Amino acid sequence: MNVRPKKHLGQHFLTDQSIARRIAGSLTADRCSTVLEVGCGTGVLTRFLLEREDITLYGAEVDTESIVYLHEYFPGFAPRLMEGDFLRMNLAEQFPQGVNIIGNFPYNISSQIFFQVLEYRDLIPEVVGMVQREVAVRIAEPPGSKEYGILSVFLQAFYDIEYLFTVSEGVFNPPPKVKSAVIRLRRNGVQRLDCDERLFLKVVKATFNQRRKTIRNSLRAAFGDFGGAEHEFFSLRPEVLGVAQFVGLTDWVQRHLRG
Repeated sequence: MNVRPKKHLGQHFLTDQSIARRIAGSLTADRCSTVLEVGCGTGVLTRFLLEREDITLYGAEVDTESIVYLHEYFPGFAPRLMEGDFLRMNLAEQFPQGVNIIGNFPYNISSQIFFQVLEYRDLIPEVVGMVQREVAVRIAEPPGSKEYGILSVFLQAFYDIEYLFTVSEGVFNPPPKVKSAVIRLRRNGVQRLDCDERLFLKVVKATFNQRRKTIRNSLRAAFGDFGGAEHEFFSLRPEVLGVAQFVGLTDWVQRHLRG
């Protein structure tokens, strides 16, 4: 049967078998053998994941046409294929022992998928995902890069990130207008940040939402003038700060918040 790629779902179905095999092999699964594929589509990646004897594969798919197709062509996998939106799944209930995430992520929700990963970071030891190249670069870039931003800081706080390889437009149906890339995230040893994590999120967002401004101006706009107190990073812009520097800055903001 024909599964039509749907623009509103951000679908670009991978058609190249060799790339699918390479993505499937990029998942080490050395800390957890349970794997969830997000957006199985026409099963091009699913096929190679099912060939691996070291993992137990589950799937999350929201497209009804894809679900019917996958039930027909992968009947043994069908009982582990969950119909629904990954972003709405309670992974703690469904995978209390942990789960790795893999997939050719829909372009229109790729950033949201990574925020979902962050929410369940203590249950997700590894992620292998194909996303738009610009998103992959943004996530993997170190401080000092113009692409480095909010998602970079949040993910690098809890994951070691590798940019694995670039994928050209012509191996998809329909071809996207941009290149794609595959990245791998592996959980690091940080259990909790040495600061108020909610405030950390606010500080990072406040600075990058006005990244052309100095940290002084963006933080004062968000939190007030701190009684005139100054921090050594105030004259800088946020893209030069690493995770540890943002943790220190968050501690400083907490100590100097008025009231």
